[in-house]
Amino acid sequence: MQYMLLIYADEAGWDALTPEEQAEGMSAYEAYGKWLNDKGWMRSGEPLTRTTEATSVRVRDRKTSTTDGPFAETKEQLGGYYVIECDNLDQAIEAAERLPGALYGTVEVRPVLVFDQG
Repeated sequence: MQYMLLIYADEAGWDALTPEEQAEGMSAYEAYGKWLNDKGWMRSGEPLTRTTEATSVRVRDRKTSTTDGPFAETKEQLGGYYVIECDNLDQAIEAAERLPGALYGTVEVRPVLVFDQG
């Protein structure tokens, strides 16, 4: 079964880290990716740019409008994701608890609906 691990954290938190702490964080994510690959669970994953670089699109009455960013009233923003494939929710939770972002933010585990294209 596929799960998406959505990583939420305060975007400003990364900027507050020293270069050494940022390098340590990147190493932790590289080690995490290797662990996922070794388990055979890794399908994809990418970090996202800041919400200030996002564009929100809405269509109402067949008219499209766009606004900059999501303007979320939250302390944590979606910062990246992994798509994994494992046997069950317990394994997905294991993957989420080992994700470095779980140490300073929140990791949402959500099953992926996979449609049969055949």
